[in-house]
Amino acid sequence: MGKLKKKEYLAMLETMQVELNALHRWLQHTGKRLMVLVEGRDTAGKGGVISAIADCLNPRQCRVVALPKPTERERSQWYFQRYVSHFPAAGEIVLFDRSWYNRAGVEKVMGYCSEDEYQHFIAQVPVFEQLLIDDGILLFKYWLSVDQSKQEERFTERASDPLKRWKLSPIDLKAREKYREYGDARDAMFKRTHTKHAPWTVVDFNDQKRGRLVLIRDLLDRVPDIKLEDQPLLLPPLAREPEKERFKGPCKPIRNGAS
Repeated sequence: MGKLKKKEYLAMLETMQVELNALHRWLQHTGKRLMVLVEGRDTAGKGGVISAIADCLNPRQCRVVALPKPTERERSQWYFQRYVSHFPAAGEIVLFDRSWYNRAGVEKVMGYCSEDEYQHFIAQVPVFEQLLIDDGILLFKYWLSVDQSKQEERFTERASDPLKRWKLSPIDLKAREKYREYGDARDAMFKRTHTKHAPWTVVDFNDQKRGRLVLIRDLLDRVPDIKLEDQPLLLPPLAREPEKERFKGPCKPIRNGAS
C-alpha cells in the first residue's frame, strides 16, 4: 500500500470530522456520554489521533485527559479514583491519552507497582468497566501498535527536533530496551481485560495518517445511528454598517500592517 498523500489524507479526515460533529450533536441531543481510551506503544501516535478528533469539536464538551504521575496523596487513594473525576457528563466526550491501564503497562514493566497491586488492579478492571457500561457510558478502548524499527525512527526524530524533544521522557528512554517486555505485558492485559462489554480494538499505527483514519472510522461506525436533521444557521443582517475596532485608554495596540 503506497504512502497516503497529505492532500488525500486531509480530504478524508475532513469528511470524518464532519461526522464527528454530527456525533457530538447526537450526544448533546440524547444526553449520552462517550469515553475513549487511547493506549499503545511509545511514539505510536496517541496524541496525533486524539488531536484529529478533538480539534474539530467544541472544547467545552470534548476534553482531553492526560494525567501526570500520581501525587503521594493520589497513591494512597483507590487506584481508579483520580480518573473518575474526569469522566464525561451528559453530552460530553472525554479522550484519555493513556488511562488507568498505565498500571498494566508502564507500572508493571518498570516496577512502579507491586505484584499484589497489579493483580488487584487486573481483577477489578472488568468489574469497574462493567459498572461504567451499565451506567450508560459509551466506552471504547484502542491500542495503537507500532513495530520497533518504526518506533526507533520516531525516537530519533524526536531527539533531533527541538520542537518535539519534550515528548521524550526518561521513562521513554528506558522503555526503548523493553519493547518485548511491553508486548508481553500488553498480551497479559488483553487476556484479562478484553471483555464482551468492553473489548479492545488494535489499530496499526506504523503509518500514522492511515492509522488515524482507521481509528476514527471505527469509532464512528460503532456508535448508533447519529443522524440528526442539520438545522441551517442564518445570520440576520447587522443593524448598522460594520465598524472598525477602536481603542481607548492607556494600552498601546500593536499594529500588524493589515488594517
